[in-house]
Amino acid sequence: MHWYEKLNQYFPVEEMKSKEHMETLLKERSNIYHKDEGSNHVLMYAEFDTFVFIDYLFVSKNARGQGLGHKLMEKMKRKGKPIILEVEPVNYKDSDTEKRLHYYKREGFEHAHSIGYRRRSLATNEVNPMEILYWAPYNESEEMIFQAMKKTYDMIHTYKDEHFYGESYQPVDEVLTFNKKPLNENILDNL
Repeated sequence: MHWYEKLNQYFPVEEMKSKEHMETLLKERSNIYHKDEGSNHVLMYAEFDTFVFIDYLFVSKNARGQGLGHKLMEKMKRKGKPIILEVEPVNYKDSDTEKRLHYYKREGFEHAHSIGYRRRSLATNEVNPMEILYWAPYNESEEMIFQAMKKTYDMIHTYKDEHFYGESYQPVDEVLTFNKKPLNENILDNL
């Protein structure tokens, strides 16, 4: 099965970039956007000078629980930079969301609960609240994580969006907000 199909079957439509968008990022932004693929995994990530953004991480069902996700995360951590990623809030009807959060908590990720993230999906036209998780090797601040997310949104998520989707995503300042007093509770505390 093609790497894009694996991702497309696992991630909700509102979180997926189009195949053309991702292939273009791999070609035109090859200095920062990368694919790490094996028979049982697909890892799409952007590596900047000061941080790594994990766009998609997929481990096939038959390889789960064997340490593959941990090995991939260790490979990212060896870069010695903060790692940032987006997760959907816990949906108790979908046990995968809770399993995912447990995995990231075990891997040492923290919830950036002072960052608000609400993006309208061009696929469904619905606003999706997402949460930002991060791993900070040198105790980087949530403010630094916020700036890194804004850069990711502008350079990766909205790259040529009008060309691929026929319309543009919202401007970054509408999608990402920073509040010194946390906006929501720490989603990892309740696990």
